[in-house]
Amino acid sequence: MVFNRPPKTRAVPLLSSLAAVQRYARHPQPSLSAIRCSPAINPFSDKPRTNARFASTSQPVLADARSLWTRSKNLLLGTSIGLLVAFGYYYITDTRASVHQWLAVPSLRWIYEDAEEAHEAGTKALKTLYELGLHPRERGNIDSAGNLAVEVFGHRLANPIGISAGLDKGAEIPTPLFSLGPAVVEVGGVTPHPQAGNAKPRVFRLPSQKALINRYGLNSDGADVIAMRLRQRVREYAYAMGFGTDEFAEQRVLDGEAGVPPGSLIEGKLLAVQIAKNTTTPDDDIEAVQADYVYCVEALAKYADILVVNISCPNTGSRQKVEPLRNILTSVVEAAKKVNRKTKPVVMVKVSPDEDSDAQVSSICDAIWESNVDGVIVSNTTKRRADLVSGEHRLSIQETAVMAEPGGYSGPQLFDRTVALVKSYRRILDDGMTSRPEPVSMPTQEPSTSDGSSSNQVADQIEATIQRDQGHFKDAAEKADKEPNSQPLVRLPASNDPFSAETSDPETPLSPASPHPRQQPQTLPDALSQSSLLPSSSPAAPAASSYILQAEAPKRKVIFASGGISNERQVQEVLAAGSSIALVYTALVYGGVGTVSSIKGGLDEMKRPGRDGGVERTE
Repeated sequence: MVFNRPPKTRAVPLLSSLAAVQRYARHPQPSLSAIRCSPAINPFSDKPRTNARFASTSQPVLADARSLWTRSKNLLLGTSIGLLVAFGYYYITDTRASVHQWLAVPSLRWIYEDAEEAHEAGTKALKTLYELGLHPRERGNIDSAGNLAVEVFGHRLANPIGISAGLDKGAEIPTPLFSLGPAVVEVGGVTPHPQAGNAKPRVFRLPSQKALINRYGLNSDGADVIAMRLRQRVREYAYAMGFGTDEFAEQRVLDGEAGVPPGSLIEGKLLAVQIAKNTTTPDDDIEAVQADYVYCVEALAKYADILVVNISCPNTGSRQKVEPLRNILTSVVEAAKKVNRKTKPVVMVKVSPDEDSDAQVSSICDAIWESNVDGVIVSNTTKRRADLVSGEHRLSIQETAVMAEPGGYSGPQLFDRTVALVKSYRRILDDGMTSRPEPVSMPTQEPSTSDGSSSNQVADQIEATIQRDQGHFKDAAEKADKEPNSQPLVRLPASNDPFSAETSDPETPLSPASPHPRQQPQTLPDALSQSSLLPSSSPAAPAASSYILQAEAPKRKVIFASGGISNERQVQEVLAAGSSIALVYTALVYGGVGTVSSIKGGLDEMKRPGRDGGVERTE
């Protein structure tokens, strides 16, 4: 028997049923009365049918209020973020921000245990930030008042602060360094050919002393690579000035058409390039040493305002003797005079603080005067270790071991030596200037012409010519007063007198003895040869002016101070000792990029009237 089974029904899950009930509750269905009363459905309604939906007016108002609040909130948030970014930009890029000293410097020392690696990281960071426009720069324009301006090498510099060589060995960041506020930036040292320097590690910190010991050994990329970087910098500047990017545009900038020094490319600032010989060049081969320096001059001089001859490096394993120093400096000065540029770079020599006896200083000063070097940088790092650590600062065990490392020491402890050495060089250089021979305006013997006539005979001929010309003067008569005032005082030949009624035949050629009235001698020898004072064939005519020139009086040599300078009072002291510029290096390593601005701010306060170190106003 077959039973028909009922079809299987699908059970509705309980949860689905509950969800349907909730949806129904949120969206209730219209009632029957509402449907019957609706005009769109009720056929007995007199009102026209329409499909429009009548919504509550409270909903748009609420939506508009919410939209206004959202827009206001977004505007406030965006403005706050923009102001925060702008403030952060101006703060981070300001050299006076304390974050550079108290955060950036300790972070580099903590991240990089090796001091040279920290140095390289700082250089790369500054270069990258400059390319992005985020590099630190001096704000506030302390130099604008002119209180710190100094005159150096005929340039009016904005302030007396500079950055010493060693911080930018490869000339990779001269412009970012200028942005920190100094008036002088020294790059290098640069050797003719690339050299690696001494083995690593070669830079050591002494934090308790705020000092460094380095034995780099003049590691350099070579003169050609450095010249390429400096040339690229000049051409980028030429392009920005609208001159172009080729060698002609470069030459226009180097010749001063941009109105800025050709080295620094910034008004009121100078770029110094330090040059040195390769360590493989023997010291006793003077010609080879000269060739090294001349090679650097020929490659780098046209991109520098100042050439610094380094004879003081304590880490090259060699020392320059004073005796051949004059020949080396003379070769550098002569090479600098041949630079293809309208203004030639000046030459300075960098000396060692370890050569501080009066005899050594006197010998170096004599070489400076005899070679016509323009100035001296006093001084460099020292190999001495005596009297460097005071009782106030005890060395740790690690720092005691660092003090035993060979190399050049730099730090605040060198300041007293620097001041004493500046005073010594100032005194001896000034004494050398007064002992120079007096300039001679006329020769001891009387000059003579090629035919043997003396200057007295020449004077007699001049007097005879005057007497001869007196016969051509017009008579001071009433007839002469009636003639035009534009007529010449002396009667001219008819061929040369524009007021004469006689005219020369245009068909008759002019003879060599009577040149065209407008034709004039083109050169000084031609003029002298046509004069009645000297024979036309006189070879001595061009040399007639040689005894008229006067010998130039000796100029005072310029001194830059370097060594242990870290604050404004020390800068003022070295300036009072006879220096024109104070160079900083180690202070910048420990104080950060705001060191120069801090020193300048202190100097400006000291130089104001009525302040300590300034000039008091008196009635």
